Amino acid sequence: MEERWTKVRSQIALEKKRNPNADVTELRRSLKAAHLAEYIDKVVSEAPPLTSTQRDKLALLLRGGGHGTAA
Repeated sequence: MEERWTKVRSQIALEKKRNPNADVTELRRSLKAAHLAEYIDKVVSEAPPLTSTQRDKLALLLRGGGHGTAA
């Protein structure tokens, strides 16, 4: 997964080199998502299986409706 975020990081650098005023908002959003995906993958692979309730709470957080309530 690291190659995904490094590719996006390179795209940001290239775009800013071509045009210092370029809007790279979407690329930065993609970079954050790639970092988050890598972290989630790491945590999930090291943790015991989640219950369906825990998965639902985490999905709610990812959708933006959890407001830090996943415990």
